[in-house]
Amino acid sequence: MKAIIYRDHGGPDVLQLVERDLPAPGPGEVRVRVAVSGVNPADWQTRSRAAHPKLFSEVTPHLDGAGTIEAVGEGIDQSRVGQRVWMFLAAAGRPTGTAAEFTVLPAEQAVPLPDEAGFDVGASLGVPALTAHRALTVAEDGPRRLRPGALDGRVVLAAGGAGAVGHAVIQLARWAGATVISTVSGPEKGRLATAAGAHHVINYRGGDPAAEIREIAPDGVDIVAEVALGANLALDLAVLRTRGTISTYANDGGKPVELDVPQNMVLNTRFQFLVLYTAGREARAAAVEDVASAVRGGALPVGEEHGLPLVRFPLDRTADAHRAVESGAVGKVLVDVTS
Repeated sequence: MKAIIYRDHGGPDVLQLVERDLPAPGPGEVRVRVAVSGVNPADWQTRSRAAHPKLFSEVTPHLDGAGTIEAVGEGIDQSRVGQRVWMFLAAAGRPTGTAAEFTVLPAEQAVPLPDEAGFDVGASLGVPALTAHRALTVAEDGPRRLRPGALDGRVVLAAGGAGAVGHAVIQLARWAGATVISTVSGPEKGRLATAAGAHHVINYRGGDPAAEIREIAPDGVDIVAEVALGANLALDLAVLRTRGTISTYANDGGKPVELDVPQNMVLNTRFQFLVLYTAGREARAAAVEDVASAVRGGALPVGEEHGLPLVRFPLDRTADAHRAVESGAVGKVLVDVTS
């Protein structure tokens, strides 16, 4: 089979296209013929950071993807052979990510994909959708699970609604019944956030965004899903309701975070920092179940008409796919692996 590998940390040029033997699924594993591989910031960050623990002499990157189960290991029902699936965290602590024609991973990390959902949708779930679920389910007064109606009466602020996680936050929050506000940096990204389903879109670079959000939500925002905490904290606190939650999954721009302790004490602010790797099996399993339910309900479409443009590369240009993500490409970067 063809596979992308790297042996040393570094820039995109460390990625190589090679021929490898077909991997055999072990006990509790499945082998998936990968159709589409999704690229996340975590993929290039893991590849590039020399300080990152290097557990294997050779790594095939990419956490997410979609394809068809071709073989199963001991303990897995043979009826799963031929099943269309979406995959998540394939390369987390393992050398076999989805940037290859075939990959092996634990069976529970290959989730059934409904026939009406294409492989592009499947490859775009994983890290973004599961992160969005976590961001929406950590408030003190819940909910802990998402379903239609779970967020009725709540107001969610999706920072950076044109990004992959922000896009999933908008879609999942709307599916669960929230009023969704998204902040964006300009009209084009605003158009994408609206297409994703945001009820209100605010350009944070113009006017008085806090006043605009307060006009929509006079009592304040219940949950902020935050991608750039350092840059956006003042705005977040200006619009957060008492006992509201700021769920932070990134700090784009790297601006230091400075807390006004008395202000947050009075607000009873809840800060939830999150990453999927350490969220715990229970939280991840709940997220997988709820995201799968949302997919079955048609709630997580992709493509420009749905607010998430698709940027595609063939397998032999995976390095260019990494460059695109690293340079901030708008939309979801996908690698087409097999037809």
